[in-house]
Amino acid sequence: MRTQALSLAAAFLVACSSSAPESQASSASAPAAQANTTLNSSATSNPTPTPASAPAERKDTDMTTAQAPAGFHAFPINTLDGKPADLSAYKGKVVLVVNTASECGLTPQYKGLEKLHQEFAARGFSVLGFPCNDFGGQEPGSPAEIQQFCTSKYSVTFPLFEKVRTKSGAGQSPIYAWFSERTGELPGWNFGKYLVGKDGTSVKFFGSRTAPDDSDLRKAIEAELAK
Repeated sequence: MRTQALSLAAAFLVACSSSAPESQASSASAPAAQANTTLNSSATSNPTPTPASAPAERKDTDMTTAQAPAGFHAFPINTLDGKPADLSAYKGKVVLVVNTASECGLTPQYKGLEKLHQEFAARGFSVLGFPCNDFGGQEPGSPAEIQQFCTSKYSVTFPLFEKVRTKSGAGQSPIYAWFSERTGELPGWNFGKYLVGKDGTSVKFFGSRTAPDDSDLRKAIEAELAK
């Protein structure tokens, strides 16, 4: 009897030992099956987006390329009193574009600019004034006030155009954006100067502190007039 009991016990242990791995394997495979089910469900509810079709070939239609004026003479502008002006009237002439102000420490440059304008006018030269309130709020006046000041104080006869914003950013004058592209320079204060050649594409920058009678400026004007 004892021998038979021992035999039965041994058989039971062997049976338990052989069934445990199968139970563990079944338990281990459950998460994997659950993960597969989750992935399959996710793939069904969130399908992989269909790749967008290749973009059409880019056409060169940017404002800065195809539609931007090729030179200074092509820009639309208004006179100081708001009337349309045609810069093409200055084709074949040399012009000095200046951002002016009436209440600046450099305002007396108006006198020298008018003298320069008078001296070279017969040879195809003109100073063009672009009033600007960007620096120190030193050109706050209305068009009529600006015109009155320039005429009565400095006897200005050179053309004055509408008030502009020279600084980069929203509202910047397209002309000054173009000047920046051409020269890499923008006025840092009132009375910055751009010398524009007869073809309207060659431009040279002179800073605010360059006086109208500066020898380098005069030489540059002479050189452009001689072309």
